[in-house]
Amino acid sequence: AGGSVMAADGDSAVERGGLPAPLRVLFPPTFSVSEIKNKQRRHFMFLRWKQQQKKEKLAAKKKRRKEREALGDKAPPKAIPKTIENQRVYDETTVDPNDEEVAFDEATDEFAPYFNRQTVPKILITTSDRPRGRTVRFCEQLATVIPNSHVYYRRGLALKRIIPQCIARDFTDLIVINEDRKIPNGLVLSHLPDGPTAHFRMSSVCLRKEIKRKGKEPTEHVPEVILNNFTTRLGHSVGRMFASLFPHDPQFIGRQVATFHNQRDYIFFRFHRYIFKSEKKVGIQELGPRFTLKLRSLQKGTFDSKFGEYEWIHKRREMDTNRRKFHL
Repeated sequence: AGGSVMAADGDSAVERGGLPAPLRVLFPPTFSVSEIKNKQRRHFMFLRWKQQQKKEKLAAKKKRRKEREALGDKAPPKAIPKTIENQRVYDETTVDPNDEEVAFDEATDEFAPYFNRQTVPKILITTSDRPRGRTVRFCEQLATVIPNSHVYYRRGLALKRIIPQCIARDFTDLIVINEDRKIPNGLVLSHLPDGPTAHFRMSSVCLRKEIKRKGKEPTEHVPEVILNNFTTRLGHSVGRMFASLFPHDPQFIGRQVATFHNQRDYIFFRFHRYIFKSEKKVGIQELGPRFTLKLRSLQKGTFDSKFGEYEWIHKRREMDTNRRKFHL
């Protein structure tokens, strides 16, 4: 009020000497959308600001593309975008594939007989006491993914009593699916007979019927196993635990693949089937189930909540101080 209304370029229409163009009031330099008291108006202005930002970003991208096309072979290389992954803080325990010490550990650890095909995995899958329908269906579907796995229900037995029975019946691994409020929320993986035991928090569980555009039911062929981004010594141990659940003679005729993908210490599990569309094109169909795991602890030996010796425990306040620091 009392001041002149300025155009977008900072000059008034009278000073330019031309026809009056659509004018807008410029906000003060320190003005923020958050200062608008009306919630609807504030939301509307924020959306307009986001749209403007998107248009400017798209225009800059088109301009860069035209400049690259004009320069041709002389165009400078594309800049690598900064992400949390490629800005990761270096971990001194990162595994070098050519390290002799790592190769010796792999040849002598508790998982070596599985990778040498001397031992055939046999898995017991069980649940927490009195599981509900969703957890039961998840265990049944998980058993179709992991070959030579068997589902049994707890019926009130403690894990300390279940583990000796598993060892006596030649089971090589024990998987326990825990639930909270009818939703699977935890996974305990114990390698038998001497450990180690890993405890994971489970989230984002999707059963087969909840996956869109899923393929037909999986076959009984032994799938391939893909482990992505398990780079540290801890991640290497966890990856070998997952790999030892599957026989190391994949039947490629089944075209099935189980993937454990580690990203920012979250382990994403997916189960797919290859579809050959032509000699050059290959598609994939997700078969399910899918879930996400977050490592909570790695314990030496079999499951022992009271007297167990832990190799690694996730401590949020001490370990999660830097968003770019990862442990797997």
